Order: sequence, then C-alpha cells, then structure tokens
Amino acid sequence: MTDSVNKKVLIITYYWPPSAGGGVQRWLKFSKYLPEYGWEPVIFTPENPDFDLKDESLAKDVSSQIEVLKFPIWEPYSIFKKLSGRKELKQGQVLEGGKKGFMSRLAIWLRGNVFIPDPKVFWAKPSADYIASILESNNIQTIVTTGPPHSMHLIGLKLKMKNPAITWVADFRDPWSKWDILQKFNMTALVWRKHKSLEQQVIRAADCVLTVSESWKKDFEDLGARRAKVITNGFDEEDFKTSVSIPNSDKFRISHVGMLNVFRNPEWFWKVLNEMVGAGKFGNDLEIEFVGILSDDVLATFQDHTHLVPLIQKHNYLPHIEVLEKYRQSSVLLLLQNNSENAKGHLPGKFFEYLGADRRILCIGNKESDLAEILDRTKSGSVFEQTDADQLKTFLREAYQDWKNGNLNSNAEEISDFGRRSLTQKLSELLNTLGTR
Repeated sequence: MTDSVNKKVLIITYYWPPSAGGGVQRWLKFSKYLPEYGWEPVIFTPENPDFDLKDESLAKDVSSQIEVLKFPIWEPYSIFKKLSGRKELKQGQVLEGGKKGFMSRLAIWLRGNVFIPDPKVFWAKPSADYIASILESNNIQTIVTTGPPHSMHLIGLKLKMKNPAITWVADFRDPWSKWDILQKFNMTALVWRKHKSLEQQVIRAADCVLTVSESWKKDFEDLGARRAKVITNGFDEEDFKTSVSIPNSDKFRISHVGMLNVFRNPEWFWKVLNEMVGAGKFGNDLEIEFVGILSDDVLATFQDHTHLVPLIQKHNYLPHIEVLEKYRQSSVLLLLQNNSENAKGHLPGKFFEYLGADRRILCIGNKESDLAEILDRTKSGSVFEQTDADQLKTFLREAYQDWKNGNLNSNAEEISDFGRRSLTQKLSELLNTLGTR
C-alpha cells in the first residue's frame, strides 16, 4: 500500500533507539511493519532522555521513511544520584543494595511520593501542548501512548481532553497500580490514591486499553476499562534469519538474558543446580551465562552455592544483534518470573525471542500463569515451582543428554502467531476498527 493512502498514527514513547532494553522493542517492531498494513507511524519521543544503556544496532529497524519527532525533557535523576551516592541508577536496582543510609532512603521516598506517577511527569504538559498544535496540521486522528513510564499516558489523557474526537490507544507493557515495582516505593496512602485516580482517568478515557496478556486484560477490565484488548510481545523472524552463527557446543550452557534483580532471584533453583553440579551430574560441561543487568545483590547470593561460582559467565550488556547469537549458542534458555501478585500475567519480551531462537525454555515461576499456558501450547519448555525439585532435576538431566547427542532445538509448535509481522497485522486491524466506530 502506498504512503499516499496510509493513515497516520502518532506513537508517544519514552523508549526509542538508541535506547536499549526490552522497553523499546515493542513499538519499534510495530512501527517497522505498520506501513505494510496501511498505517504510517509518526514517533514522538524525548530529545535528551536519561538512560544508561544504548544500542545503536537497533537503528536498522527504523526506516528512513518514519518521521521521528523529538522534544526536550527534564528528568530529576541527577537528584537521585546525588542523594543515593550512585554514579548511575541502573534499571531495577534503585531499590536494591541491602541496608540503606538515610540519603538513599530519602531518594527512594522522593521517587515514590513526589514524582507521580514517575520522574518523567514534567514532560507531560509541554509535550501535550506541542502535540496538540501539530495533530490537525498533519492529519493525525489516532494516537498511541505506551508505558511504563506511565507519564506517557498522561500526555494521551491531556490530548483526549482537548480533542475528544481523536482515537486514543493506551498501551500497558506493565500494569499501573498493580505493578510490583511501584509497590516497593514506600508510598503514603494519599499517593496511592493519586496513582489509582490517574489510572482510572486514563483507562476510562482511552478508546482502547491495550496490554500484553489475558490476565492483565482482565485486571484492567476489573478496574473499569471500557475496552481492553491483548496483543502480546513477539519475535521478529527477520532477526533470526540474519543470525547465522553455528551453536557453540563446547559447553552445556544455561543462559539467562535480561535484567536479573532480587525480585526474581530463585534461590531454591540455584540450590538444586548447585547440588547437581556437586554430584557430578554435568561432568565439566556446565556453564551458566548471564546477559544483561545482573544486580550485585543477586551475585552475592551465589557465594552460598560454591559449585556454581566458577561456572558463571557474565555480560553486563550486549547489543541486540549479539544477544541473538547468544540465544543460538545456548542449550537451555532460563526464564525467571517475579514472585509477586501480578506475575501471573507477565509475558516478558525476551520470552518470545526465546521462542524464535528454537531453544528449550526452562521457566522458574507460576504454573498457573499466562506464560505457562503458552509454553504448554507451543511445547517449547516447562515451568517449575519450588515443590518441583525432582521434576526439575529430570528436566535438566534430559536437556544435558540431548546436548550431548547434538540436539539443541526445542521443536516448538504454533509460534508463528507471535511473529512481529503477524502481531502488527492484529494491531492494524484494531486501529482500523477503532477508527470506524
């Protein structure tokens, strides 16, 4: 379909290349394929965002035909860094660090009780004012906001209030009031009410609340969302077509890709693995690889599992193109769910890339979760809870024997629905339906 007949959709996102990490992938990939289905994406993103990790390789997915509007943002992270005494604040580690001094506790309290819903809130009003001036002149009638950070949704709310005729999709990659991280900030009852009030305003004003799992969809419906839909995260088939590395068979490699902090650290699993290594179950073949942010608090727990310490390989950060190679060089891909109330609906983006990599998936988490249902449906792996130590040992022994026999593929089924192109088609159909109501 030619550009001249494409409808425009404005996507308001904090994360955009060169930002790295999972937060950027969802709308980067949607934007890549939307033009194939009659939609022309226009990106609105900060000009000077404060993020530590960058990945220039992601720029390959940004077409030169996509218009990217950048607007200045002020964020108070310099204050947090000064109060906490840290040179940088890595994602997910703000709340870690063991016993905290007064200034560090003050920084956490300020984050939770002053910057509502998050430190990007100062960007909301000036951004909404700027966007309002260009919507009509650019014939944009559909907008998408994606969070976290949930301040992006406040931009959508302000625009909807100014112009009720626009179509607004509020995309939640994580929940809001039920987000497990949010609940760690020692917020007062008044602040909690403020969060819930803002959430209510957003989900009731949006023409559609979009989220990534059926469980979270139900949560938003229970909260009063007028129209809630699910489009999961996914994997880009083109990424894996260009990944041509031959798997390294020197080691039986269990790999975890992505951030690992204390909120998803399964110490019982490390204990089981440590016992198996101590009993010689893997010979000298096992390697445990972490790719991504690995918190110091998690690393410290391995001191209690002495057989594992010499087997650990750690990569703080790798460009996405190299992460794809790491998937293929792995024997088992490890997926760890948070031990929290909302973990049932958590479907992390890397899970779908695990599917695309065609490697056996080992999940430590909730057997009643959305993730467990997809693993079972696709026959791509297994989920284990703390009471499943014996079954876990059987899984690992079988995976090890498969590796020794040269069989690394998971032979997963029915994964094509999770391809980025297929998911973007679903998104375009949703946008078309909303636009003709």
